[in-house]
Amino acid sequence: QVQLVESGGGPVQAGGSLRLSCTASGSTFSSEIMGWFRQAPGKEREFVASFLWSGSGTYFSEHVKGRFTISGNNARNTVYLQMNSLKPEDTAVYYCASVLGGSMWTFSRGRVDYWGQGTQVTVSS
Repeated sequence: QVQLVESGGGPVQAGGSLRLSCTASGSTFSSEIMGWFRQAPGKEREFVASFLWSGSGTYFSEHVKGRFTISGNNARNTVYLQMNSLKPEDTAVYYCASVLGGSMWTFSRGRVDYWGQGTQVTVSS
C-alpha cells in the first residue's frame, strides 16, 4: 500500500558527502516515523537514523551521530539523509523504512511496516 523509493546513492571517496532521499507514495495516510537502515555484505541490517514527523524529532545510531543528519519535507512526503565525513565502513546498501504506529525505539529495532528497495553507497579510500 505504501511505496518507498530511495535515491542519491552512489560511489564517493572517503571524507565526502552524499544525500539520500526517500519518497513515500501510494496511501492516503501519513507515516508516523520514517528513517534509514543499512546492510553491509555479510552483516546484519542495522539502524542508521529516524525522523518523527510530529515535531520533527530525530534519532541516530552511535556509529553515525555527528556525521549524518536526517530531515523531512512533509509536502513532498520525503525524508533526507545527509551523510558527511563518509568512511569506508559506511559502505552498505541503505534502505528507507516507515511505520504508521510505533516509537523511535521500536523503529530502531526494526519494527517497521514498509521497506524501500535500497540504494548502494560505496565509500572508497
